[in-house]
Amino acid sequence: MALPAAAPPAPRRQLLVGTALACVAGTMLIGGMLAVFALLRERFLDANPEGRFPVDYIITEVASNVMLMTLWSLCVFAQWAVYSGKRDDRAHTALALGIVGLLAIAFINGQAFVWYTMGVPIAADYYGPLFYAVTGTMTALVAAGLVYTVVASFRALGGRLGEVEVLSAHALYWYFIAAAYSAVWFLVYVTK
Repeated sequence: MALPAAAPPAPRRQLLVGTALACVAGTMLIGGMLAVFALLRERFLDANPEGRFPVDYIITEVASNVMLMTLWSLCVFAQWAVYSGKRDDRAHTALALGIVGLLAIAFINGQAFVWYTMGVPIAADYYGPLFYAVTGTMTALVAAGLVYTVVASFRALGGRLGEVEVLSAHALYWYFIAAAYSAVWFLVYVTK
């Protein structure tokens, strides 16, 4: 006489939890950098009441606004990939992940355009290193999201389409990126 087989263990969702923890760490990173940016901006404006921060640089606001809209629309397509993956719709999942990758590349291109048109020297004053540290970190996070999109595409389209944990974690990461860039956009590009 043998005992009946035990019930299968509940899914642990390690990838989703790991992505959530990475998003928390990224939030602390971007939040800390923005706090330093705001502190130095306030110190500069207190010392120069008629001054402007940044002093001589023109920020191309159209590109930064388009970058913001790109990231929030990217979240819609990331969620569409989750929706399609749950329904085993390979074609729509592939299309959604392809659009997510294309929009991430568009964001990186827009950031490169902002860097080129502003022409901020890195070592000229306090603003250059601070500006490039904040926007460069944000661009690195988007590049990591692009790699995440490629990995999620291979996992989902390589035969594990019914397992949507990777697609859900992928969408969660892009929600974090959109929220983090919204804070960067407001503090660095709008309030100047």
